[in-house]
Amino acid sequence: MAPVRDTPFRSADMSMVQLYISNEIGREVVNALGELGLVQFRDLNGDLSAFQRAFTQDIRRLDNAERQLRFFHAQMEKAGIPLRKLDLDVDTLAPPSTSEIDELAERSQSLEQRVSSLNDSYETLKKREVELTEWRWVLREAGGFFDRAHGNVDEIRASTDNDDAPLLQDIEHNNSAAEVERSFSGMNIGFVAGVIARDRVAPFERILWRTLRGNLYMNQAEIPEPLVDPATNEPVFKNVFVIFAHGKEILAKIRKISESMSAEVYNVDENSDLRRDQVHEVNARLNDVQNVLRNTQQTLEAELTQISRSLAAWMVLIGKEKAVYNTLNLFSYDRARRTLIAEAWVPTHDLPLIRSTLQDVNNRAGLSVPSIVSEIRTNKTPPTYLKTNKFTEAFQTIVNAYGTATYQEVNPAIPVIVTFPFLFAVMFGDFGHAVIMLSGALAMIYWEKPLKKVTFELFAMVYYGRYIALVMAAFSVYTGLIYNDVFSKSMTLFDSQWKWKVPPGWEVGQAVTAEPTAPGYTYPFGVDWRWHGADNDLLFMNSYKMKMSIILGWAHMTYSLCFAYINARHFKRPVDIWGNFVPGMIFFQSIFGYLVVCIIYKWTQVWPGQQGPGLLNMLIYMFLQPGTLDKQLYRGQAGVQKFLLFFAVIQVPILLFLKPLYLRWEHNHARAKGYRGLGEQSRVSALDADDEGDNGHAVDGRRHSAVSDDEGVAMIAQDLDDEEHEEFDFSEVMIHQVIHTIGQFPPFVSICHAGKADANSV
Repeated sequence: MAPVRDTPFRSADMSMVQLYISNEIGREVVNALGELGLVQFRDLNGDLSAFQRAFTQDIRRLDNAERQLRFFHAQMEKAGIPLRKLDLDVDTLAPPSTSEIDELAERSQSLEQRVSSLNDSYETLKKREVELTEWRWVLREAGGFFDRAHGNVDEIRASTDNDDAPLLQDIEHNNSAAEVERSFSGMNIGFVAGVIARDRVAPFERILWRTLRGNLYMNQAEIPEPLVDPATNEPVFKNVFVIFAHGKEILAKIRKISESMSAEVYNVDENSDLRRDQVHEVNARLNDVQNVLRNTQQTLEAELTQISRSLAAWMVLIGKEKAVYNTLNLFSYDRARRTLIAEAWVPTHDLPLIRSTLQDVNNRAGLSVPSIVSEIRTNKTPPTYLKTNKFTEAFQTIVNAYGTATYQEVNPAIPVIVTFPFLFAVMFGDFGHAVIMLSGALAMIYWEKPLKKVTFELFAMVYYGRYIALVMAAFSVYTGLIYNDVFSKSMTLFDSQWKWKVPPGWEVGQAVTAEPTAPGYTYPFGVDWRWHGADNDLLFMNSYKMKMSIILGWAHMTYSLCFAYINARHFKRPVDIWGNFVPGMIFFQSIFGYLVVCIIYKWTQVWPGQQGPGLLNMLIYMFLQPGTLDKQLYRGQAGVQKFLLFFAVIQVPILLFLKPLYLRWEHNHARAKGYRGLGEQSRVSALDADDEGDNGHAVDGRRHSAVSDDEGVAMIAQDLDDEEHEEFDFSEVMIHQVIHTIGQFPPFVSICHAGKADANSV
């Protein structure tokens, strides 16, 4: 019989299949099946570590290629070179051959070496440029200091006329530069010049002062332009310093302190002529370094630009190839026959497509031995496979974020397509904002393909849910019209049902009542705009919206219970129908269904001159004081409520005990007849170890199959009939049922709390 066509109402029918694939085309087969996206392979090498599997070396090689591609991407981001985006809906990538992948890996290796070499050269040259730039600033600032010192010794002498700086106190007042130099040389005074980060100047001065006890003279100047740090590629502000002291030991100590503070020390000559030569030499070397640096940067950017054109495609190819080998590591390898054996779950309806795909791969490879696909019997729970399209995908993702339905259960995403947007619209409810939202959703759908390339994360999230936004906006347009709300203003599309009744002699500030405009006239659609000017507008709208929320919640939970019945009927579990669905539905409808009926009935009645009965008080008294009525809603109300309460209460023990007791009786009854328990061992795979199959022979001591030479199909000789259940535990079943029963009460508790907060709001 042909399999039933898959629908989004429940998971597609799944079959476990066993594949026998020639080792020569294993990679091509997995690649072809991966493009279909219909196969979930089982791991047949669970007893092997990752390093013991057959294709570990290939995966390591691809990991290295993937690392190289990430390195290219990081270098491109650092250089500000954009990556050429790859639209897989337009740009189709043909599956590469093994030689092409090897060529790509080798090319990535050579490109990595070249880019790394250029990058290292660039960083070395950049560091050298920074050093030369700092040296030039040191020569400039130190030279200016020496020039000022030679020109005016009084300035230096004045700065040392105290005990804190005693080094220069013996220098006599002399305007001669020769006298200054002779005094420095006679007192064995030397200096250290360098560059230090500006934020470290203050601690640097304190350390020098405390270490040398003030026996130094320090001059510093700020470098106006920031210098780029080669390590972090960030601008750093620095200062030039010149420190005078006497004695080689003190000067060596100053150099060590400078190095510990990450300062750079440079050689500066005191002689102005030699210093001028140093400046010319530094400028010439700096120009040469900058020229080489510019050429290196251009070469590096050219290489990265060339890589950026193909990097996205390379990343996709390497990622797919790595996934292929990871999948091949799940297969069992028959060394005697050079055959790969795999087990997988596939949709039953797509089995012919799987077979034809394998046949196409065999034909392209020119192999005479066909790949064999055989369906095997098992009662292991298959994976849930729900087919989606671009409209239902986002809704299904929301549902899967909370939980995935088990195999063959009703798919909750089907009603969510309506309920989720509609409940949003009930909350949103503004026609003006809804039109804006609807326009945005339609624009994203109309320009779907060009907008798909936008990588901004926030927009990508909205774009992914564009169809959710479309349905939410459409429902919000409707609820906005119902609420008669446009940008928080009312629309006067129709004549109001009410008019103000102004009494004679009315004065400003005096209350005004409303009366019907015409007998029998009703506002055609939505909320009458006259309500928004009434004093009791908030009371009326709160009451209306709370009643609507109760009705919507009741409808939501009712159809959810109906889905539980559909699931129990589909899985042929009558105990779930009589032990969960029937008593749960009776309990729920006896309380909340009754409340909804009362709400609708109250809406249909006219309560002239008085306020209608409070329904929340009615529901609370129904439980706390059965038969007691705050205000009667209809005749015979007390008796009906007593009956419904009694009918609901007797469902509680049924919910608690019927299913657990039946499951225990069923378990004991099966044991008494000699059937195997659920927790006992049996084989669950065609590769499970056993000595003998139904056909009376074994293959390699593990596989039990007989291959028909006429049909070329492997016939599995044993049933795979174990789900690896645990032993039946009545206490666990009972606890689960108690939790399920308690789940019936939260709606009632929440309504009671709301009633205590505002008993007259409904």
